[in-house]
Amino acid sequence: MREYIRRGLNRILGSARATIDTIEPGSIVVAPRRPIDLHDEAAITEVLDLAARIGAVLLDAGTGAVDTLHQVQFVAGIYGLDDVDVDVTFNTVLICARRGSTLPPITASRTVKYRSLDFTRLAEIDRLIRRIRRRAISATSAHRIVDVIVEAPHPYPRWAATLGWGVMAIGVAAFLGGSWLVVALSFLTSVVIVSVNRRLNQIGTPPFFQQVNGGFIAVLPAALVFELTELAGWSFLPSQIIAAGIVVLLSGLTLVGSVQDAITGAPITATARFTEVLVMTGGLLVGVAMAIKLLGLFHVYLPALTAVTPFGASEIPARIGGGAVAACAFALASYAETRALPAAFFAGALGTSVAAALTTVTQSPLTACAAAGFTVGLIGGFAARRALTPPLVIAVAGLTPLLPGLTMYRAMYGLMNDDPSRGGAEMATAFGIGCALAAGVTLGEFVARRSRRPQIPPLSLALRGARRR
Repeated sequence: MREYIRRGLNRILGSARATIDTIEPGSIVVAPRRPIDLHDEAAITEVLDLAARIGAVLLDAGTGAVDTLHQVQFVAGIYGLDDVDVDVTFNTVLICARRGSTLPPITASRTVKYRSLDFTRLAEIDRLIRRIRRRAISATSAHRIVDVIVEAPHPYPRWAATLGWGVMAIGVAAFLGGSWLVVALSFLTSVVIVSVNRRLNQIGTPPFFQQVNGGFIAVLPAALVFELTELAGWSFLPSQIIAAGIVVLLSGLTLVGSVQDAITGAPITATARFTEVLVMTGGLLVGVAMAIKLLGLFHVYLPALTAVTPFGASEIPARIGGGAVAACAFALASYAETRALPAAFFAGALGTSVAAALTTVTQSPLTACAAAGFTVGLIGGFAARRALTPPLVIAVAGLTPLLPGLTMYRAMYGLMNDDPSRGGAEMATAFGIGCALAAGVTLGEFVARRSRRPQIPPLSLALRGARRR
């Protein structure tokens, strides 16, 4: 009886873990309720299509190629298909089941035709995989559940997500040390950018031109208000508003994800994602350049960039608060579940506190971002188990405030003002920050997955220890 109770407690505590943390790459051991008949082509096709559909949803939500591959293998293995080959690329999931030397293999594939930030959908798929593992539900029932998950509307109305992007810009502006005027304009600018880009997306405008529009809108109010504050004699930094808009536009891209795929052994997907980042960043550059040239026709100019001054220790609390708000707002804008919002807030506060503290001490943004990424990946992996939230949600939200928006703007400014050496150096710094964040979070998640919660000792031993104390 005691042994039964002990096993039950271990089962309950051990269940609060993200699905990907329960999968050992290369050594999937499952016990399907009924081994599948390798001669039943219809049943095998149904299982393969289910695994491919789940993989497509994971890939659509931004899950790394290697993690997606492991989960697709895991789902197929639960239904008795352990001899499968899975290939996950930038927008395709391909799975092939071998049926011995006398039967031809069966293949299924799914293509991700669009990208959508819906972390609730990711969490629902995560829970579905756990249900398949624990209760061995039929493939037919799992297909119906996937249909419901994919076709379900977003958990929040669009206006709430739009406000989330605006609040995220507020947090980024506060993290950069902006004044109340910078914070207010960052909010309004980001809301306008998201609203206009959503309308452009509805009419089928390619994402590149949406980035051009975002870069264009990010510059105009900052430059105009700068001219007005110059006349009034106020101190105002338009670069902080533009940087907040750039972070909002970059947050949905996969700069960190592309480097993470390269680190974990998915070079093809990493190359495709990095190419997408380059093209979208080029759209930002075009939009910013167009706005600056247009303003120049009316003799409105942005101020020349000066050297970045390190912030003092007294500014760290405000920056931590700004990072935490930005991370939580990004999770809200990405339709994360309500129980994931506190975890995102904590991850943002944790990442920005580590980055701010180390930047103050070492003056090295790469070292600070690498340490912040590792801390977010490590603590986020453990927190994901407790909150039953996929680690990707916490990791992406925690790293979003640290995206190099200001560095990207400085690079664009240098390249557009005949200073290629300075612009190139800033662009290299931005790329280095992205690599440091990706490497840190990847290592942190790796350590978290390899850490095992200690088993509960038998009740008799626990009672003996209590009596001795």
